Amino acid sequence: SAQIADLQQKLLDADNGDRAKQRWDSIATILEAKCALKYLLGELVFSKVQESKLQSSLEQSQASCSDVQKMLMEERNHTTELEAEFQNQILVQEQQHQEKV
Repeated sequence: SAQIADLQQKLLDADNGDRAKQRWDSIATILEAKCALKYLLGELVFSKVQESKLQSSLEQSQASCSDVQKMLMEERNHTTELEAEFQNQILVQEQQHQEKV
């Protein structure tokens, strides 16, 4: 029954696709053309708005990524400095130990 339902849904989807194409192909009057053009312009505006939102989101994500990269580099530099400082302390400790021995 699941396969039958899936096949029925596929048939409905294919039928709807054919109907949309037939509608566009059967535009015969100026009124229908105006309605179709109005619909297409609405879709264009919607697409442009979506594009602008996505572009803005992308720019924010890029800025955030840049900030995170800066923080990562600062942390790496700080870690390197701490590591050098600890190595120096180990060297001093070893020298003091050698002097005691």
